[in-house]
Amino acid sequence: MTRPTPPLALRRHVTATPTPDGMVLLDQLSGTYWQINATAALVVRALVAGASAEEAAAALTAAHPSAADRAAADVAAIVQQLDQARLIEPGLIEPGRADGRDRQEEAR
Repeated sequence: MTRPTPPLALRRHVTATPTPDGMVLLDQLSGTYWQINATAALVVRALVAGASAEEAAAALTAAHPSAADRAAADVAAIVQQLDQARLIEPGLIEPGRADGRDRQEEAR
């Protein structure tokens, strides 16, 4: 049995290193790095581990209950920013989807 493709995958040349305040993403081709906060790191870890955008939003809500009303939009914004920075493989989660659904879910 093959494992399904995770909703989000970092590009092969991007490495992720946890930090006390979140995570650093390094593009090894360009030498550019991005420091992301703990909230974005939680989302990235969840998505790379195989969670759907909706599940990542639920994890975000569990960590920050007061932000529940905007969790799905926050996940979509994080994915959009990662996509614009060309840090993730294209086309797995549709950037900007505030409903938390991804293309894989629609295809089912």
